[in-house]
Amino acid sequence: MEARTDLLANIKRRQLWDFAFALAGLLALLFALVTLLALIVDLAITGVPRIDYAFFTNFPSRFPEKAGILSAWVGSFCIMLTTAFCAIPLGVAAGVYLEEYAKKNWVSSLIELNIINLAGIPSITYGLMALGLFVYKLKLGQSILTAGLTLGLLVLPIIIVTTREAIRSIPNIIREASYAMGASKWQTIRYHILPYSSGGILTGVIISLSRAIGETAPLITIGALTFIAFLPTSPIDAHLPYLNLKWLMDPFTVMPIQMFNWLSRPQTAFHTNAAATGVVLLVMTLIMNGGAIWLRSRFRKKMKW
Repeated sequence: MEARTDLLANIKRRQLWDFAFALAGLLALLFALVTLLALIVDLAITGVPRIDYAFFTNFPSRFPEKAGILSAWVGSFCIMLTTAFCAIPLGVAAGVYLEEYAKKNWVSSLIELNIINLAGIPSITYGLMALGLFVYKLKLGQSILTAGLTLGLLVLPIIIVTTREAIRSIPNIIREASYAMGASKWQTIRYHILPYSSGGILTGVIISLSRAIGETAPLITIGALTFIAFLPTSPIDAHLPYLNLKWLMDPFTVMPIQMFNWLSRPQTAFHTNAAATGVVLLVMTLIMNGGAIWLRSRFRKKMKW
């Protein structure tokens, strides 16, 4: 009887500790959410009244009421396009190879360890590497191509890891059924593994790009300009082959750097412009992350059917 009483007291004591730990975690989460919400509300109150059509179509100016983010959002779009073109095919292909083709030995384990470590390296390190490799060695200059390659290297480990995790989540029974029907390994990957894992792969790609769109340190390191009053060269040409790639070698600026430039000014009106740019950048990031959640949910429902 005494042992039973001690056991019940021990259980109650452990339950009390569990409750205290859960309560502390909940309070910490609420504090973080309230702080984040306060910052977002303050940013929105300051910046939303400044957002209008002219704000998106005007170039930066020394007059804050006339300044806009035209060159900044166009530069961000061009760099994200270049980043996606460089990183997505290579990242997905590397993830497929490491998960489906690579032999499980010390070499593949070393590669996996380095990929995981690269995903956690500070972004400024990629900027320093790009400055020495792309700007000085390859002579690409302070261009959109250099920025796209830099951010592509930054998000490449994330795409590889998420691709491998998405492929790993596919049950082996699908592979076995495909092999039983006489399909080759590549046919199995192309027609079964990649379609079923595409939701997770797209989610990782979008989340990695949403991280890249807000990066500032590596772009400043490679020499991004803080003030640009012109747009990159048009990608469409009037003559054959009607495609112009000169815009890849043009100088650039992006929205985070434009925010940094305005925040360094002493005038309050420029700080309002920076807050408005922050709202635009935040909305773009939320849309990309929301799209990732929607895609993941859609593909999961499709797999159930």
